[in-house]
Amino acid sequence: MTRGGTTSSSTRNLPGLKATETRNAHRGDQLFKLVAAAAGTTIVIAIALIAVFLLLRAVPSLRANHANFFTSTEFNTAKASHLEFGIRDLFMVTVLSSITALMLAVPIAVGIAVFLTQYAPKRLARPFGAMVDLLAAVPSIIFGLWGIFVLAPQIEPIATFLNRHLGWLFLFKKGNVSLAGGGTIFTASIVLSVMILPIITSVSREVFRQTPQIQMEAAQALGATKWEVVRMTVLPFGRSGVIAASMLGLGRALGETVAVLIILRSAARAGSWSLFDGGYTFASKIASAAAEFSEPLPTGAYISAGFALFVLTFIVNATARAIAGGKVNA
Repeated sequence: MTRGGTTSSSTRNLPGLKATETRNAHRGDQLFKLVAAAAGTTIVIAIALIAVFLLLRAVPSLRANHANFFTSTEFNTAKASHLEFGIRDLFMVTVLSSITALMLAVPIAVGIAVFLTQYAPKRLARPFGAMVDLLAAVPSIIFGLWGIFVLAPQIEPIATFLNRHLGWLFLFKKGNVSLAGGGTIFTASIVLSVMILPIITSVSREVFRQTPQIQMEAAQALGATKWEVVRMTVLPFGRSGVIAASMLGLGRALGETVAVLIILRSAARAGSWSLFDGGYTFASKIASAAAEFSEPLPTGAYISAGFALFVLTFIVNATARAIAGGKVNA
């Protein structure tokens, strides 16, 4: 109010300014919402288009297939007029190598993450963590060459020992390739475990770092040892994160191509769920024949295998999300 009892212009315009600012904020909110929704929808549409493309290219070959797609061990596409292909062996080698790699990598990765976040001094944790993360930058072909020329000769005595003393168990019985040279699922699984180790370690480390300090201090106040603090607070808090990290690593293992193609030997006969089998994974089988993709029907046979891998990876990740969500809610 002015001295004469009149209202100043700035006071009269104040409600209008506030209304204008509110409208602008609301428009900005709506714009950001639309951009975020468009970004999320783009991913969904891209995945759906990939699935549709794979399915459309696979259907003609599946109709011309003279073998059972799910149970046949044959994969013969030499004659376009008489296709015989199935994914039984591809599924077996892919799942067996990936699951074995996951079982080897997860305990080591969790141990490294716990050490870096709870035990190691900061001046050691940072460079050590960076070294582990750098493993993710190593090209697949380098891992493959290291696996077949360096690792395979070193682990051959271990493979021979397991086959000799645990051959009664299906995992370690004599496979469809020779143990000499190391071109087996056993060797490929170890290499895959090294490849997925930095992914699982990095995610688990960041999750463990988010453990509420008040929970850790409360456990220590009750007289818990360092290991008891880790067991009662850190590991339960990071459980869903470790599961998510493991599934990221499993996705990498399921789709790995070059390293597995270099290591695994082709096999003349069908596999039997043994770690000492050879053969092809979905990805390595497709890559091995990529130069011959000239005729639609034979090419569609390999696209059918790619579609099966796509569905398998989707199911694995959906299951992991369901498990992680259940753990969080619990």
